[in-house]
Amino acid sequence: MHETVEAAEAVSEWTPIAEEAERAARLLHPQDMLPRPPRRRVMTVANQKGGVGKTTSAVNLAAALSMHGLKVLVIDLDPQGNASTALGVDHRSGVPSIYEVLIGEVSLADAAAVSDQSDNLYCVPATIDLAGAEIELVSMEGRESRLKEALPTGALDELNPDYVFIDCPPSLGLLTINAMVAAEEVLIPNQCEYYALEGLSQLLRNIELVQNHLNPNLQVSTILLTMYDGRTKLADQVTAEVRKHFGDTVLRTVIPRSVKVSEAPGFGQTVLAYDPGSRGAMSYLDAAREMAERGFGEEK
Repeated sequence: MHETVEAAEAVSEWTPIAEEAERAARLLHPQDMLPRPPRRRVMTVANQKGGVGKTTSAVNLAAALSMHGLKVLVIDLDPQGNASTALGVDHRSGVPSIYEVLIGEVSLADAAAVSDQSDNLYCVPATIDLAGAEIELVSMEGRESRLKEALPTGALDELNPDYVFIDCPPSLGLLTINAMVAAEEVLIPNQCEYYALEGLSQLLRNIELVQNHLNPNLQVSTILLTMYDGRTKLADQVTAEVRKHFGDTVLRTVIPRSVKVSEAPGFGQTVLAYDPGSRGAMSYLDAAREMAERGFGEEK
């Protein structure tokens, strides 16, 4: 009888708000640290289709990894500067940025700023100056490898990150090619909709061209399904199709459509800082944990 009363009291104390608060506390004060990779992972986050959650995924995965003991550098290679905004890093014109790094005026370490959301999270911001960079790069020698030249082991060792995420613009221009030449891995966020599936095949053809001509070490290591809406059959069909074709490259974790994920950038934050107990925050944490635990090339 006494046990029954205790169980009833425990049930009566449960509320959705209490559960969310508990999740937020676990996220903000983690007991478990994620495993460090055996060697630094440099990942290009790319998809030429806009609106698929590319920048959102880059900054939230970076934030999740940094909150769990890993050091992460985000390179904002998109002239819109959305990754810089989400990480709370100043990206007004005149601030040392990735543009100055590409043209050789400043070092990577000098352009990197610490995010206000974690001491382990750094960002090389993108300013409006980057908008004209593709035109300037056309006439430069080694135009496809300017970013690779700015990321030698010595330059990265100054910051010593475990992960480097390069957030690309939603296009397949010179900036995105620079990112693919500089990285060993491509992480593709893919929206659970038909047009995104079409765009994925175009992206893969372009990655193959980069592999054949510029960077034979490049591999698509991770596909992350985003904006999943469980109420629609289409989302399940796209998910099944992507898993059928790409197997273990696709993370088991799926990122749901979430109002909180959409709201967070408006406050200059990742969703993990904005609402750490939300479904979106927990999904990105699960995706980051899965990515860290599977490693690169270890389960493929």
